[in-house]
Amino acid sequence: MPGMRGMEHIGFTVPDINEACTFFEEILGAETLYTAATDFRVDDSDWMTEHLNVHPRSVITEFRYLRCGNGTNLEVFEYRAPDQDKTPPKNSDVGGHHLAFYVDDMDEAIAFLKSKGVKVLGDPTSYTEGPNLGLTWCYFMAPWGQQLEIVSAPKGTVYDNDAKKSGKTRLFNPANVAETTL
Repeated sequence: MPGMRGMEHIGFTVPDINEACTFFEEILGAETLYTAATDFRVDDSDWMTEHLNVHPRSVITEFRYLRCGNGTNLEVFEYRAPDQDKTPPKNSDVGGHHLAFYVDDMDEAIAFLKSKGVKVLGDPTSYTEGPNLGLTWCYFMAPWGQQLEIVSAPKGTVYDNDAKKSGKTRLFNPANVAETTL
């Protein structure tokens, strides 16, 4: 795409924007930057369907922008809609997703999450072969059921270390953003 420089934000919908923003601030250290709109609706046309692919009488109760460390922006929405499905998708569902956050110390991060009562799914998993060798990951859950993940690769991954040496495109990593070639 001409002029494309990278990902500016990730947008997702939550059932309670105050709960979500408090979680992202208190657990992940995000900063809520501003509220972009409240009670946005278009009641006299199908604008919401034409532009956002949602029910024409949907209302964006509120949406806010957050910044999480040295990464992309988060655009957090709260909607009301006549046909709203309130069950978050699993990773295996079409449209399933998760947000992954880089941490310097996996054990410290997991201990912190658990101390805050956050549901952590299993133990950390480390790759034992392949391009992700060096990466450890672990999923955890937001209070509203959204899947989140922490990842860590203090010595880099096989792919990224090889790419750095050979001049190939490296994966984005907020821990070394100054040296990452996008």
